[in-house]
Amino acid sequence: MSTTRLDTDTLTTALADLNALGQGGWSLSGGQLCKTFVFTDFVRAFGFMTQVALIAESMNHHPDWSNVYGQVRVALSTHESGGITERDIALARQMERLVATAEMHVTQ
Repeated sequence: MSTTRLDTDTLTTALADLNALGQGGWSLSGGQLCKTFVFTDFVRAFGFMTQVALIAESMNHHPDWSNVYGQVRVALSTHESGGITERDIALARQMERLVATAEMHVTQ
């Protein structure tokens, strides 16, 4: 998977595709791909983080994230590339698939 920083056009298209894939909410902020996932409770939020951690470890690509009760704020970028790459988009897609298949009851 490429660690080349995405150009503006490619990033715009990838962001639109990503938002169409799930419940939306992905945005660009400070050179990072960001979303806040909102769960019904802490257990679901932490369960999501645990599952993402296993995927991220297998990809050797780890999110910058935080958790407060039922919210998980995610910020993705590829540090060695200095921006957003296909690795970030791929991890974001995996997060969306997890939420969709696990029926984790995410709200916006």
